[in-house]
Amino acid sequence: MRELIKNILKMREQGGGINSVVWIAAGGSFGGFYPAQYFMDRESVGIRSQMYTSNEFVFAPPKYCGPNTLAVVCSMRGTPETCEAARIAKELGAVTVGLYVQESLLTEVCDFKLQYQSIALDDSSQDQVNSSIGLKLAMTLLEETEGYAGYEDAMAGFSILDDIYRKAEHYATPLAQKWAGENSDRKTIYVMGSGPAMGSTYIFSICNIMEMLQIDSPTVNCCEFFHGPFEVLDKSVSVFLLVAEGRTRPADERAIRFLKKYGGEQVYILDAKELGINRIKDSVCEYFNHLIFSPVLNNVYMRALSHATKKDYNTRRYMWKVEY
Repeated sequence: MRELIKNILKMREQGGGINSVVWIAAGGSFGGFYPAQYFMDRESVGIRSQMYTSNEFVFAPPKYCGPNTLAVVCSMRGTPETCEAARIAKELGAVTVGLYVQESLLTEVCDFKLQYQSIALDDSSQDQVNSSIGLKLAMTLLEETEGYAGYEDAMAGFSILDDIYRKAEHYATPLAQKWAGENSDRKTIYVMGSGPAMGSTYIFSICNIMEMLQIDSPTVNCCEFFHGPFEVLDKSVSVFLLVAEGRTRPADERAIRFLKKYGGEQVYILDAKELGINRIKDSVCEYFNHLIFSPVLNNVYMRALSHATKKDYNTRRYMWKVEY
């Protein structure tokens, strides 16, 4: 990772260096870049960083994207919109890095490529999935340009991440089975989170519950809950709330107080502290919320709900079946 970033910086050394980074992907891969973006938003002083869903980048690329931009583009198997976004980023002069599981047009287009392991496979190591690699890239880029005081603590966190996940998976399995049984007939499941857990919230809604199980699932930011969404709450509403460890935790706790007062038995709370995030040093553990939440949600809670609803999570109505 460090060697790759050093090579990229050397490529642009004579032309002003790297002063911006764009994270481009679609669907779950897009949500998987949230930890990297969240980190850059909080820690970077001089490097501009922004996430773009692939087709938005294709139709409306930002003017600042050029020779001083690093474009990190992710697709498991080569989603057409993502491959086109990579082509446009490269055409604009950006240095392109493709994250992939299977070789595709993406790996042909990009200047560099990094293979990752699918979060959905039980034998994948969680420090080698796309969101982990994206975050490592962000941290290493910042370390090599501005310096990042938490770099060594973060790398130590990655070294124990998979072990944290394995223990969290074991801990959450009976909880997920109970939750799934209680929600097997729900037409709508709201998913709430904030700050460093917002990417996991988004992916759980759109990819796990909506795509895989065809259940309506609005995504609500805890910080926005009291500015409209809380008006739908009553004792019949199903809510799944992620409580992050970090600076936005008070927003999650405020939402919990309201949900407990006005919600019903279908309010479910999953706390990162329960899942072992505090094994990672306080200086950096905030940035690991997504990396623990997402595999637990995908591999434990989604599968449990699939079993309870008797819906095969590999089936689709439209995806891969019709022209779109």
